[in-house]
Amino acid sequence: MKYDYLVVGAGLYGSIFAHEAKKAGKSVLVIDKRPQIGGNVYTEEIEGINVHTYGAHIFHTNNKKVWEYINQFAQFNRYTNSPVANYHGELYSLPFNMYTFNKMWGVVTPEEAAARIEEQKKEAGITEPSNLEEQAISLVGTDIYEKLVKGYTEKQWGRPCSELPSFIIKRLPVRLTFDNNYFNALYQGIPMGGYTKMVENILDGIEVQLNTDYLERKEYWDSQAEKIIYTGPIDAYFEYQLGALEYRSVRFETEVLDKPNFQGNAVVNYTDRETPWTRIIEHKFFEFGTQPKTVISREYSSEWHVGDEPYYPVNDEKNGKLYQEYRKLAEKEENVIFGGRLGEYKYYDMDAVIESVLMMCSKMLSASR
Repeated sequence: MKYDYLVVGAGLYGSIFAHEAKKAGKSVLVIDKRPQIGGNVYTEEIEGINVHTYGAHIFHTNNKKVWEYINQFAQFNRYTNSPVANYHGELYSLPFNMYTFNKMWGVVTPEEAAARIEEQKKEAGITEPSNLEEQAISLVGTDIYEKLVKGYTEKQWGRPCSELPSFIIKRLPVRLTFDNNYFNALYQGIPMGGYTKMVENILDGIEVQLNTDYLERKEYWDSQAEKIIYTGPIDAYFEYQLGALEYRSVRFETEVLDKPNFQGNAVVNYTDRETPWTRIIEHKFFEFGTQPKTVISREYSSEWHVGDEPYYPVNDEKNGKLYQEYRKLAEKEENVIFGGRLGEYKYYDMDAVIESVLMMCSKMLSASR
């Protein structure tokens, strides 16, 4: 065996594991089938702007340990996520707050806003929300649901809101204040210089092979290391023998515009059903850019098919049961650890990925010392 660990995937999970293993004196090789490191947090510099190639990634956490850990590898700016909703040219504040309620209903006080939401909830006759539609109406009322939730959510998931589980929207931020910060997080920001630079720092001194598909030569790669850290799709590892898990995928149309400012904000969500894209990202505003040009990405949500890039696990009952069956197979693989968003079929925020891999490192690497 040439290495103690082979890490499959150079995203956050794999890169941090490799860093910690090297620190513990282990020999590590990282491979990734993409031509670049960073997984979905990869950023590419275009016109001096760090473009989030696989969609907007805004780091936010309440976990001080995670925040201090990641700050070893990058200096974070003070970016605060305050998206704007565009409904047929009407602009609303996200998260839903007093600016939203004033624009929607003309109300001025928190009491008036709360009364309007309660009145619409009663009219809809919702006591125990049984799906996403009912959950959303019980949180923000019918008007806001119809204009700012329904179209966006149905584009994102490709299913009617009445067929989606209520838990998807339970964390919907609703505030009877003028607070425009979408994330209720103590620590928040974007790594200055982009995420790719941050991941380069995490992988400093570690052997990395790109354009390398582990599953194409699985036997060979298994023979190279004592243990495998696998961060790819769990169903692909087992050759989809129990069937494919479902994901939503995302497609991006990115263009450079010869103007300094396209929309005045990093993120604008298009919440009507008729606009085909879900949102437009203007990348320069993640780092307060003043470049003479700007780069925008239109984001389109789509059903996932084998071969597409998997983004969001469809965490409904059917897929949950199928994942548990794959999990049983995974537990029999003595020398393989399945981790991260695809390996655990779980929607992970970045801080949760870091927390998860650090817990796994402390168990595995301290045990092997």
